[in-house]
Amino acid sequence: MSGKSWLFVLLFLFGPFASSSLAAQHGIAMHGQPKREAGFAHYDYVNPDAPKGGVLRLGVVGTFDSLHPFIVRGTVPTAPAFGLFSTDIVYERLMARAQDEPFTLYGLIAQTVEVPEDRSFIIFNLNPKARWQDGKALTADDVLFSFETLRDHGRPNHRTYYKKVAHAEKLGEGRVRFDFQKNADGSWDREMPLIMGLMAVLPKHIWERVNFNQTTLKPPVGSGPYKVTLAEAGRRFVLRRDLSYWGRDLPVARGLYNFDEVRIDFYRDDSIALQAFKADAFDLRREQDPKKWKTAYEGPALRDGRIILASFPHARTETTSGFVFNTRRALFSDPVLRKALSLAFDFGWINKALFQGLYKRTLSFFPNSELEATRGAAEGKERAVLKQFLGALDDERAQVLLDEDARAGLGGEDVRANLLKAAALLEKAGYVLREGRLYTPAGAAVSFEVLLSDPLGEKIALEWARALKRLGVLARVRTVDSAQYQARLNSFDFDVTTAVWANSLSPGNEQSFFWSCAAAAQQGSRNYPGICDPLVDALARAIPSARTRQDLIAHVRALDRVLLAGAYIVPFYHLGAEQIAYWTTRLERPRAVPAYGPVLESWWAR
Repeated sequence: MSGKSWLFVLLFLFGPFASSSLAAQHGIAMHGQPKREAGFAHYDYVNPDAPKGGVLRLGVVGTFDSLHPFIVRGTVPTAPAFGLFSTDIVYERLMARAQDEPFTLYGLIAQTVEVPEDRSFIIFNLNPKARWQDGKALTADDVLFSFETLRDHGRPNHRTYYKKVAHAEKLGEGRVRFDFQKNADGSWDREMPLIMGLMAVLPKHIWERVNFNQTTLKPPVGSGPYKVTLAEAGRRFVLRRDLSYWGRDLPVARGLYNFDEVRIDFYRDDSIALQAFKADAFDLRREQDPKKWKTAYEGPALRDGRIILASFPHARTETTSGFVFNTRRALFSDPVLRKALSLAFDFGWINKALFQGLYKRTLSFFPNSELEATRGAAEGKERAVLKQFLGALDDERAQVLLDEDARAGLGGEDVRANLLKAAALLEKAGYVLREGRLYTPAGAAVSFEVLLSDPLGEKIALEWARALKRLGVLARVRTVDSAQYQARLNSFDFDVTTAVWANSLSPGNEQSFFWSCAAAAQQGSRNYPGICDPLVDALARAIPSARTRQDLIAHVRALDRVLLAGAYIVPFYHLGAEQIAYWTTRLERPRAVPAYGPVLESWWAR
């Protein structure tokens, strides 16, 4: 045998792509061990004896024009639950996520996994019962096809994550291995095995025959518990429970997906949707407006208990929303201006006048959780992490990040004091107020457009604009239709807009997709502000490599502090609870509520 042949054999037997002799695991946790042992019966937060049957009617404000959730083009139907890709409804993932653990996955399409201690690779052992909704077996070829297709043609987050896979290999009809690239410092990204576990699996025999980059309204073929039976663009979306669903007896599915049919109607106006709910046109409504929650549901159905207003406190990280400064625009490249404009946001008055005083001010990119940066100066492990990454920074910025309160730029509830502070910042930075108008040090008038898609946001934007006028700033509020808004958002064609970021209790690789320099230049990414800061990049990259929960918390707090200090957004507010109105004549629910909030897929018909 030649030298090259022997080398090939040695690499095959002992190299990075060799088969593993690791023990198969029923689940995998980001840190530590899964809460549930092998053979568990069902999640704690479901009713395993919930009856099957009935219809769930949902109403959604919005529209859709595509049933293809894996590309940027088009808008797919979403809902409070049972959206096309919000959960494992039609397209399933390799593994299922538990809603009462920070980040733990259990077997679904992949019955078990094999992972070494260093997490340099993962092997998925597929469930031999897994089937597509057309009856064909789900195989390793489908998994590899899905990986390659999403890596090369999927949404920007798919492309970002899956390019960290160095090698993908079929080890048999029901066995697939993914080997991962090392980080620049030689470590392994410890989140990658879980990210691959959350990969959606597509049927190769369907998708290999079509243009993946084209939108479609053709009902998809998935492997999940529901089939799409009707899709009227912008109007109606209907799902039907698949009675032959292959995974109906799995622990991760028991007690879930109880309705025979789910009907979702789409509305263009929230006030009309509210009246439709009160008239019993649909069964359940998540309410985002505290003022409506307090007053708009009054009527006979509420008084006699047919409608219940249920508030569900939760322990998950709340979404962060706010006005976003597009730093790609020259005007907003100046952090001093961004801080001054942030100080003009009168949260106290807005909360009292518009929201019944029910909201809490969002003071973090990870609010309502232990991941928030500490108040005041950085302390403990958070301070140690910052010092580790601050090496190349100038002393002034390092001192600000270590010793000042990153929330100071958001101001208190005294708007007059905030405006005086903002004016002083602007004057010191060379901005000039002349005849009631503010001008940059270069002589340009400070004016911009606030782009919105939801008329409900106009009141808040107009209040902010009125306060900005006192600083000499002209802010024009413009509301456009959802299709135009999404196109402009994807291409970063805005001065200021509103955006929402959702974080789990275990942040990871998505932080680079949210905040990195690469994401800032990638259309369709979630880096709407255009943040490009080496310190942010370094911290975001380090988060997935944290080996313990304590290390993760310290790194996330450090990132939070740096983002807050950059004044990239004017954060809004949050509740720390989910507010759901529903018809008790039609719906029942489990008593237990997990950390991530109520799981609507666990409800059932009366």
